Amino acid sequence: MNSIEQLTEMAATAPLQMWVAFAIILATVIAYAIDRISLDIVSALSLVALLVLFTIWPLPEDFNGHVFGHEDLLSGFASSALFAIMGLLIIGQGLFQSGALEHPTERLLRLYDTRPLATTGAVFLFVMVISAFLNNTPVVVMFIPIVAAMTAQSKIPASRLMMPLSFLSIFGGMTTVIGSSTNMLAIQSYRDTVPGGDIGFFELTPIGLMLAGIGAIYMLTAGRFLLPAREDPRAKHKVPRVGKQFIAQIDVKRGSPLIGATPVAGLFTDLPNVTVRMIQRRDETILPPYDDVKLRIGDALIVAVTRSALTSILKAKPEILDDAAADIPLEEEDGSTKPRAQLTLMEAVVAPGSRMIGRTIGQIGFHHQTRCVMIGIERRSRMMRAHINTMRLEAGDVLLILGDINDVRALRSERDILVLEGSIEGLPDPRNARIASAIFAGVILTTASGFSPIAVSAVAGAGLIVATGCLNVRQAARAIDRRIYLLIGASLAMGAALQQTGGAQLIGAGVAAAAGDASPVLLISGFFIACAAITNVLSNNATAVLFVPIAVNAALAAGIDPHVLVLTVIFGANCSFATPVAYQTNLLVLTPGNYSFRDFLKVGGPLIIVLWLGYTIIAPIYFRAVGLI
Repeated sequence: MNSIEQLTEMAATAPLQMWVAFAIILATVIAYAIDRISLDIVSALSLVALLVLFTIWPLPEDFNGHVFGHEDLLSGFASSALFAIMGLLIIGQGLFQSGALEHPTERLLRLYDTRPLATTGAVFLFVMVISAFLNNTPVVVMFIPIVAAMTAQSKIPASRLMMPLSFLSIFGGMTTVIGSSTNMLAIQSYRDTVPGGDIGFFELTPIGLMLAGIGAIYMLTAGRFLLPAREDPRAKHKVPRVGKQFIAQIDVKRGSPLIGATPVAGLFTDLPNVTVRMIQRRDETILPPYDDVKLRIGDALIVAVTRSALTSILKAKPEILDDAAADIPLEEEDGSTKPRAQLTLMEAVVAPGSRMIGRTIGQIGFHHQTRCVMIGIERRSRMMRAHINTMRLEAGDVLLILGDINDVRALRSERDILVLEGSIEGLPDPRNARIASAIFAGVILTTASGFSPIAVSAVAGAGLIVATGCLNVRQAARAIDRRIYLLIGASLAMGAALQQTGGAQLIGAGVAAAAGDASPVLLISGFFIACAAITNVLSNNATAVLFVPIAVNAALAAGIDPHVLVLTVIFGANCSFATPVAYQTNLLVLTPGNYSFRDFLKVGGPLIIVLWLGYTIIAPIYFRAVGLI
């Protein structure tokens, strides 16, 4: 009864600004849920409304003489958590762009042919582990084609694996402080609400692993049967294509890994999936079979190879890549030098009436004019056996071109060739992959050891990613999504408005009054399911930021440690499984998996209920064991 009287008194004495702030927040939540206006516009309008409210109708001064105003509302854009998130996004993009995660995943994919079930489990386990330390959006982006290849090999619908890919990455994000932006924002809000309040790097891990285990078991059992087995309707109209065979030339130069290579059964094992059609050794032409041939410096290998096989060789053997890129100049016309942005492969067709027709690559002087090099030619009429520089081009020849990404894009204006836009693909540099991996490991170690805050480590890591050339400035800028930036800033402003006007305290008292004299278990259970429900219609970041102050006040009103409900809010806000708009990774797998909205509700809805019941049982036992309740 006392709590109800206290709630009534708080509501009666609350400033009118609180009710206006409630209205703005409610309107913002509805606009987010309807999703007819973009997130960034809704966030900006919400922020503007709060700025206008507290400018023309300010709150009274507090005990320190401070008036809550625009500086407090805009301080979220200078939040250390926001900079940590942006830094991690840049680091994650650097890992993705450099191909740092490609080699382990490629090995897993090769094992799929012999052990499909074990390999599928290993891939998903790897996704969970890496998502605990890396923003899961680039992880899912990288694994979508891998999972698609696995489903194509096993001839099962992609809808059976794409949704588990997204969900398991979310499970992994629950287990560490940096596993998701939701975790970091909630912790930052906790620090702002309670002086000295903080959560350790691996403090989420015990309960997070238990929830991840429950979720994984659900996906292997009931969820497996709820997943749709829906074929992609576009697949029926696709015509299988055999990889195009390009004629390319590989020069054996000093330092090349091919020096001393000998064939086995006529094939060179250092060049997998490559057919060596001819070896040019000075004036001598060596044709197959190559039983007694040993490659020497100066040999030129004329090979028939698909683009995918050639790309794999260039990724695996950077020395061969250096040979191919040696003719790509790094000097500007004024003699100054510039760093190479990214080596890129592209296909282009020799246009009818082109000035290239009838001329050899050597006569054209292609790389002097375009700063790019032709490394392969595909001619549909016949398979040639000649030195690539002596081949005369014909209309319709498909050229495989290597160059700096900026120079490759400039070829769009060339009238002699027709650029195949869908063929442009960047080549990750293995050296950059090693650098990016080392930087990422450094960020994790310095943060986990407590040597530096996550914001400092993440910003420093992002700076190193750009400074070492793993990403250029434009790529780093594209990694920062303005929608996330505005959403976080607006969410922190709404949380500050709730806190300063007394709204958070009022809601907390309301929750405590509703719980009455119930045990802490019911309060924990109620907060979890409330956050889990709201996070599927509102951003999980906004849910975490808005509910942390409420959880702190509810805990204080109920007489329990605020730490308990803050952790509950974090885990509940991460349960974004029931709608495709609940989280970015759900949207990423929506089209590849050919899902509908109700598919997520059908599979993710019961998953949330299962996690809620599991948390209601597990969390109180854990919190009692560590002395929090």
